[in-house]
Amino acid sequence: MTTAAPPVSSSSSQPPAEAPTVQVISTHEAEKSQPTSVTACQMSQNVLATPRGAEAPSPSVYLSKRGNSIRQHQGTLQEGFVQYAANKYHVTDNPEGIINLGTSENKLCYDLLHARLTRPDMLYVEPSLLQYSDWTGRTFLREEVAKFLTHYCGSPKTLNADNVVVMNGCGSLFSCVAAVICDPKDAILIPTPFYGVITDDVDLYSDVKLFHVHLDCEVTIKDYRAFHLTVEKLEEGLTKAKQEVAVILMNPHNPLAEIYTPEEMIAFLEFAKRNDLHAIVDELYMLTVFDESVTFHSVLSLDSLPDPLRTHVMWGLSKDFAMSGIRAGTLYTENRELVEALAQLGCFHGIPGTVQHQVAQLLQDRAWIDNEFLPENRRRLKAAHSFLTGELRSMGIPFLDRPAALFVWADLREYLQESSFQEELNLWRCFLRHNVLLSCGQAFSCSTPGWFRIVFADQHLHLGGLTDLHQAAAWTHPS
Repeated sequence: MTTAAPPVSSSSSQPPAEAPTVQVISTHEAEKSQPTSVTACQMSQNVLATPRGAEAPSPSVYLSKRGNSIRQHQGTLQEGFVQYAANKYHVTDNPEGIINLGTSENKLCYDLLHARLTRPDMLYVEPSLLQYSDWTGRTFLREEVAKFLTHYCGSPKTLNADNVVVMNGCGSLFSCVAAVICDPKDAILIPTPFYGVITDDVDLYSDVKLFHVHLDCEVTIKDYRAFHLTVEKLEEGLTKAKQEVAVILMNPHNPLAEIYTPEEMIAFLEFAKRNDLHAIVDELYMLTVFDESVTFHSVLSLDSLPDPLRTHVMWGLSKDFAMSGIRAGTLYTENRELVEALAQLGCFHGIPGTVQHQVAQLLQDRAWIDNEFLPENRRRLKAAHSFLTGELRSMGIPFLDRPAALFVWADLREYLQESSFQEELNLWRCFLRHNVLLSCGQAFSCSTPGWFRIVFADQHLHLGGLTDLHQAAAWTHPS
């Protein structure tokens, strides 16, 4: 039986003492065995790249060692999506298919997007859109991105379009930034849990590693929030790392959905400056905050950055505009040398001219964004979040209650037969057998087995995903 922990402060615009509280429905009773933990900080070695129980393909004589390594690599996020893609749920065509509550996509707003993307201003072609252009993005798009970020990030100054780089998704930006600021075998500091595909983004092409700073899931007197990131923990990680050149910060966070305060972000950026580290700031979910009482603050809203030449801010359309298939990611940096280096790689990661036109039209349509899309998107997200969290409460499943992003970070340790990552993987596969795809904690390098990310931004959540989740949970842990 689970019990409720003391309320934990949400990271809003106010200091922790005044912040609105959110509930971490808590942890196991004291007599239960404590979860297995790994060392506080460690280098990512892709131990879980090929899931336990899955067989990697045999090496091919036609590929290089690197080619074989890339071919053989598959994490749980990739494995789960492959199975889902081959057996997608459809209410009439495939009602026994897999319901995907594992991939972070917003599937609640297709009607709004379809109506906007089929307006006449989107259907436009001119010769220049079919020709080569600036590989950092076409001028008209970079100008619109700069205006958009100036407005929605609350920048005190007008952002410069020359500091914008546009590529086909933020995965490409992570890969390219790692390539130009790191040498092979260099490491980037990253708190865990984190979106696990970043490991592939920086490693597959550039052989750059991630050095993990593990955050504890337990609330203590010292750590008043579960998975609480502090400068002290970053400092501790840095002392154990080697060849460290950067730190990755996510706000709002994936998978925790945590929103860090301006004071916290400034402290993290000052830590990076003290140690001559690049700060790569992922703000992909900055507009996906659905509680009116909570305000997100971009680092671009600061009067001045501690180290502007080493601070690089990412944003894209995949999450905030529910358009992961459009493949449009942006980077804002005041480092001109970095922009010039990224331009050399842009030819491998460009976006079609016609798509750049559509993105620019969308970003400049403030009336649609402010009056139609954002209010309705937030209303639907809030309703879906309330539905999922209500179901989790009824099942007695603890979770982090945060008012942002597209998912909930849930504690399913109660359903493990023993506290191990193998058992976590077994539970993940059990859910898949019951046609529900979730994302298990090891895919995010979580140091404690049993945590899962559950996406709520899907109509299928209401249609049966939670019913199957109930059944799978009951099967693994009968009362």
